[in-house]
Amino acid sequence: MVVPSPTPLGTEKVRAVDLPVIDLYGQRSEVSKLIVKACDKYGFFKVINHGVPNHIVAKLEEEALGFFAKTMPEKQKAGPANPFGYGCKTIGFKGDMGEIEYLTLNTNPLFIAERSKSISDDPLKFSCAVSGYIEAVKGLACELLDLMAEGLLVPDTTVFSRMIRDVDSDSVIRLNHYPPSQVDCKDRDTSDSKIGIGEHSDPQILTLLRSNDVGGLEISLEDGVWIPVPPDPNSFYVNVGDMLQAMTNGRFVSVRHRAMTNSCKSRMSMGYFGGPPLQTRITALPEMITPNGLSLYRPFTWAEYKKAAYSLRLGDSRLELFRTCTED
Repeated sequence: MVVPSPTPLGTEKVRAVDLPVIDLYGQRSEVSKLIVKACDKYGFFKVINHGVPNHIVAKLEEEALGFFAKTMPEKQKAGPANPFGYGCKTIGFKGDMGEIEYLTLNTNPLFIAERSKSISDDPLKFSCAVSGYIEAVKGLACELLDLMAEGLLVPDTTVFSRMIRDVDSDSVIRLNHYPPSQVDCKDRDTSDSKIGIGEHSDPQILTLLRSNDVGGLEISLEDGVWIPVPPDPNSFYVNVGDMLQAMTNGRFVSVRHRAMTNSCKSRMSMGYFGGPPLQTRITALPEMITPNGLSLYRPFTWAEYKKAAYSLRLGDSRLELFRTCTED
């Protein structure tokens, strides 16, 4: 099977679009409808009044900034990213590169406590900051997933969120640092941005992303057209992942996105990737299949999907490997 790859850089266009904003202080039934509408059309939305305390975000940001400010030999003690640990420029296992350094961790508290010893001079402070942040954003992720299920009129409204709540959930947190693309910005072209991490979709259920006040995130709704996402350090951005697209039988869109560097400013983001347990069987919900319709994707486990993802380039369309053949 031929797996579609990203659009060549030379054919790209950038277009400004008003992206959906979800206010969790709104009436629940209305909020759930707005979330479903955003997932249908964009696979992406911004969340305000999300309930994650500012001090929890600030603690992790402080720890992340401290880590990325270390010398390269010190940071490399926490690597290589295989898949967990510190990585620089190399993304994944198939030769993808970008202007990024990152720290990837499993969300298990015991794992974080152990890995913190090679990351921080104060491992307890670092692990507490990471685990505190994970608990807060996991709660937000589960709330959003329950609202999605309610908006889809699925009888079991925890059908998505319980995969993340599971003690064996294969969720991940990644701290990203995108250094400025120019060392000295005086009298230089400030539009000289580079690709920090290239076009891709997220394989998990959903992603919650928080960044500082420097832009760089872009989403793509059609081939070759990119929509810049304005930075907002007080909000979270939500990406629909491949698992949600499969479970909604293609109704929700696993949004393709990328991150660009800024010419003069350092950008940092923190991504929570909510994933199911490895042996979870992923299949379209019965409510998502019309009476005369078919499931777009064959059933698979999250472990099978991860194995396929690791075998492909970052920008390849992984779900195509699991699509049901409908033609002879």
